[in-house]
Amino acid sequence: MTAHRVDVLALAMGMTFAFIWSSAFSSSRIVVLEAPPLTALAVRFAISGTIGVAIALLLGGSLKLTRGQWRATILFGICQNVIYLGFNFVAMQWIEASLAAIIASSLPLIVAFLNRFLVNERLGMLGSLGLIAGFLGVALVMGGRLTGGSDSLGVALCVVAAVALAVATLTIRNAFTQGNVLMVVGLQMLVGCVILAVPATILETPSVNWSWQFGAAFAYTTVFPGLVATWLWFTLVNRTGPTRASSFHFLNPFFGVAVAGLLLGEQFTIFDMVGVVIITAGILAVQLAREHPRNSSA
Repeated sequence: MTAHRVDVLALAMGMTFAFIWSSAFSSSRIVVLEAPPLTALAVRFAISGTIGVAIALLLGGSLKLTRGQWRATILFGICQNVIYLGFNFVAMQWIEASLAAIIASSLPLIVAFLNRFLVNERLGMLGSLGLIAGFLGVALVMGGRLTGGSDSLGVALCVVAAVALAVATLTIRNAFTQGNVLMVVGLQMLVGCVILAVPATILETPSVNWSWQFGAAFAYTTVFPGLVATWLWFTLVNRTGPTRASSFHFLNPFFGVAVAGLLLGEQFTIFDMVGVVIITAGILAVQLAREHPRNSSA
């Protein structure tokens, strides 16, 4: 019975995380079209990080982390906030939110691929086929968009960003305990703020086209993807491990495309639809292979 309750809670957390994570691309697209991307992101991290640390301290958290926890916090702050989000924010000046979301949804495939070589984790026939199908689906979407005129640099930045997040995901497993998750969430955002402030100051002019749409998008991105989704992600990885936590990304192609279509009115081609289905099937196959390894051929 306890295991069942844990599974239900993890499922609810994972689906909530997937929706918030997917919607972040559309809200971020609104932000970067009205403000310098790195400056906006650094300010977002300053606000989110300060709130996260303050709440953690009020709840009895401590800034005293082990050397390993500090190392993981700094590395995750660099990989997720500086590289992953920094590159995505810059890229979404030139490419659609839906395309960025689809590329980022390859995270569990990249995690599985890296696990195969770093820890020799065997996927079996089902998992291997899913991995190949997932990457082919991503390639189909990217090829269709590039042929249709999408910016190649923006696409390349999103690909590098997805790899960085996969590396970050693998580094945080067992790096900290459940009790100090919120503190780590806040601290890794402050790490991102400090580092991003340098290129933002050098490269950008801090000018904003103020509107209620920009204000709403910035507030939403700061609170929900910034704090809530990150806390859910850390908690999921602690609870289920990076591979199973990453499996919730199989919902992201659908959520990302749906939110971008409804909120931004983005149009999609047959290549996008077919690619999304293939990516989702591939991610699901990888997850099923891990859940039932005995049913997969070695």
